[in-house]
Amino acid sequence: MIPRLPLPDSAKPECDRFLKALTKTPFSGEIRSDFASRLSLSTDNSIYQILPQSIVFPRVTEDLIYLFELADRSEFKSLSFSPRGGGTGTNGQSLSKGITIDCSKYMNQILEVNLEAGWVRVQPGVILDRLNAELKPHGVFFALDIAPSSRATIGGAINTDACGKGSRIYGKTSDRILELTWVLPDGTVGRSQPCNMTTLKQLKQQPDRLGEIYYQIDEIVSSKQQLIAETFPKMPRFMTGYNLAKVYSQNREYFDLNRMIAGSEGTLAIVTEAKLKLTPIPKYKSLLVLHYRCFNDALADAQSLLESNPAAIETIDEKILELAKGDEIYYAVKDFIGEAKAINLVEFTGTDRAEIEAKVDRISHQTAMATGYHIARDDLEITDLWKLRKKGVGLLGNRPGARKPIAFIEDTAVPPANLAPYIDRFQTLLARYQLDYAMFGHVDVGCIHVRPALDLKVPEDEALIRELSDRVVALVRQYGGVMWGEHGKGFRSEYTPLFFGDELYRDLRKIKAAFDPHNRLNPGKIVTPLGSKDEVVRLESPLRGQFDRQVPESVRSLYESAFNCNGNGACFNVDLDGVMCPSYKENRDRIHSPKGRASLLREWLRQLAISEVGEQPDGYLTRLWHTLGKFCGVGDYSHEVYRGMHGCLACKACATQCPIRVDIPALKSQFLDRYHTRYLRSPRDYLTGYIETLVQWQSRAPQLSNAIARHPLSQWAIDRFFGLVDPPEISIPSLPEALATRQVPPFDLDTLAAADTENSVILLQDVLTSFYEVQLFLDTYDLLCQLGYTVYVPPFFPNGKPLHLLGFLEPFQKIADRHGGLLQEWGRSNIPIVGIEPSITLSYRDEYAKMLPDPLPRVRLLQEFLAANRDRLPRTTADTSYYLLSHCTEKTLALGSDRLWQQVFEAMGLSLTLLEAGCCGMAGTYGHQTEHYAASRGIYQMSWAPHLQSIPNRERSVLVTGYSCRTQVDRFEEWKLCHPVRALLTAIEVKLGDSHS
Repeated sequence: MIPRLPLPDSAKPECDRFLKALTKTPFSGEIRSDFASRLSLSTDNSIYQILPQSIVFPRVTEDLIYLFELADRSEFKSLSFSPRGGGTGTNGQSLSKGITIDCSKYMNQILEVNLEAGWVRVQPGVILDRLNAELKPHGVFFALDIAPSSRATIGGAINTDACGKGSRIYGKTSDRILELTWVLPDGTVGRSQPCNMTTLKQLKQQPDRLGEIYYQIDEIVSSKQQLIAETFPKMPRFMTGYNLAKVYSQNREYFDLNRMIAGSEGTLAIVTEAKLKLTPIPKYKSLLVLHYRCFNDALADAQSLLESNPAAIETIDEKILELAKGDEIYYAVKDFIGEAKAINLVEFTGTDRAEIEAKVDRISHQTAMATGYHIARDDLEITDLWKLRKKGVGLLGNRPGARKPIAFIEDTAVPPANLAPYIDRFQTLLARYQLDYAMFGHVDVGCIHVRPALDLKVPEDEALIRELSDRVVALVRQYGGVMWGEHGKGFRSEYTPLFFGDELYRDLRKIKAAFDPHNRLNPGKIVTPLGSKDEVVRLESPLRGQFDRQVPESVRSLYESAFNCNGNGACFNVDLDGVMCPSYKENRDRIHSPKGRASLLREWLRQLAISEVGEQPDGYLTRLWHTLGKFCGVGDYSHEVYRGMHGCLACKACATQCPIRVDIPALKSQFLDRYHTRYLRSPRDYLTGYIETLVQWQSRAPQLSNAIARHPLSQWAIDRFFGLVDPPEISIPSLPEALATRQVPPFDLDTLAAADTENSVILLQDVLTSFYEVQLFLDTYDLLCQLGYTVYVPPFFPNGKPLHLLGFLEPFQKIADRHGGLLQEWGRSNIPIVGIEPSITLSYRDEYAKMLPDPLPRVRLLQEFLAANRDRLPRTTADTSYYLLSHCTEKTLALGSDRLWQQVFEAMGLSLTLLEAGCCGMAGTYGHQTEHYAASRGIYQMSWAPHLQSIPNRERSVLVTGYSCRTQVDRFEEWKLCHPVRALLTAIEVKLGDSHS
């Protein structure tokens, strides 16, 4: 039995007093100071882990004014504040011990679009991909293309002055800012836009903080003009922090304070609105994929490729290409990459198609170093190839072994002409330490991402952070470059004086003092205010590895994917038609994301490891006592983890959509198995966990069972005592009764041994189609018979998946052992084994494979079997057009399985359109749980409802592969949608009818 874990590290008293006082102001945002919420924001995509005091989620600009006006009181002067965007920073820019301000949850609206004037006005929490999706129908976009665009916020892009792919043409974020609204740490609101000298003079004369800011910056950039010009390298990726070189326009006609705020990492002000310049979407695009024998060849070839003036050149090395083979994106791009060990992606854009094609043709035939090429002109091909590039960072975290490529020296930049010799020296340095590494990035602007593989749970590897950083700083300075070419300073701020010199560094501190004299905004990042005794943050700040190493290696290996989570934030993707983490999309709570849940679990394992109590004797009375204590409010950190895990739908999307394969449903099962050694399970757990046994009893009297389930008193009791709604009804007649009317062959090993394997198939039963949707099982049986197969139907055996979902791991192991043994016996017949329900069929490849020592015969999805035997499918003349919505687990654990249905339908002459939709919100028992009903409906309405409502004749034309998905549509729309098998069988029956007539 696990011990009780006290809730650790409560917020400081002054923070508690501040938050209580804040609730008495007109502040309308959300305040969170619970440990789980703070822990979920204690990491980003960097190596650091720092627990904030609390989190506030403002809803409007006025909330920040109220917050800072209150914080400006003398009793709260010790508090500090740090803004946070998408949480994808690689250098800990948003991590601090103060109060985190997260604008992504509520301040995420597109406020105004002015196409005539060519601008858009947004709040800082708007996701980049969402913004550009909204703008696309108008033929314009916000010209920023960064790897984490699916979760990166505009506020985060401004605070880091992000650039990304195509920056050679489009520049950085600051090049496209027209106006900013921001709040200072005393509550003063500022609005900045480029102004002429007359306006600047007026602004400097204001008798307030704003006047002081304009005066101080103008004084510095005017008096130090020559020094700034000499100090700042003339290269596209020189990220300064406070960009002194760009405050004045080139002809010094305009003064732009936005250039100072952009890239300031939230150390000067909190941005609340941004007016951004829009760019027409290029009329034509072409992407050339050049193949190379090695990364160094790709790098060496880049300089000559620049002569053709492409929009972008991005390189990907052999390590990322190899890791991509295990990701869904590989299926889309493998034919374009071939056997290449490294590639360059060279993109051309413009308004003249002939000119673009001429450039592509010239390069593809003239480059001597490339071993091959592919030209992608189709939009889908181009999109998929750039998805591969964007996934590079995440894929590196899935590298096998304890040492993982990590970010800390990854965005150095040098003049492009110096890139090849610089990288050669860089590689020599890493070889000296015998380190493996990966390289990729923006060769066109001299910025290559380099991630050495280290295990920061090992003190010796941790020490290399300082040693390598110092050496790389020295190296990059030799080649005229900078340490931070793209991802900001963060915990690397201590190197700032080396690149700016003492005099300009002192000026940077003056600027900080003008905005934030008491060092309250993201303290320690970039610089501290002049006159302050505070110091900048150090490389040796708290690392995540220091926490993880407290967990024994034997335990870490059991929960490996949780410890592998590198914070890349792919699970923060809010694309409503994507399958990744529907629970996070529905509530925008970081706890309810795979990253958040993995963080909770890692901390839980750490606390268990350091607990002085240790494991305790188990027993029913002891668990009853602890359960009573739980209901009486006795604290236990395990409850925080339970609440986080309880919100998981177990859809399995994270198991493949996350580049690191952080499999939360599997981790949830492991957690629940241990959690309930201390706390009793609810009656619902036993009811739903053992549903495969219970339903067999129900099926003996289906009319009575259904009558009881339909009775209002029963429904009230099921809701009240079991927390369940909308229980399914048992099919009538039962499957054995229905099969008795067909000539089903006997099922035994002797019969299987004598069967004609090429014309036979074993059709597995599952709890859903055998008891709740018998007609689908019969349709499948009849379809296979129509195709000339002898169909063998084994008796029903529990699969155990409901038990596994709830953490009944010991009972599940027994079922897996028994059922796995049966599958082994049947598999020796060499007859294909096929399942109908995707979630259960795929459990043999997933949960079973992890629990059993020996591999099982492959249990195929129905479409896998039909697609492999397309020659048996009759050609029909039906002109019906169908649409397919696939089960989440099917789309994620069997990549490309929906396209197999398309192949099957095409073989029969039928049209099938695949609908890209998110989760339906049912996910097995999740949607039946009373406390999740509202969330289940919300998830359904995000993606499925709009798709269904847009399709004519949907009741007949929309096909759905998952039982739970069909159930969800039926209860919310009262439409009974069909499985693809019904459409195929109908087409065959029509064809047979026509032939008989």
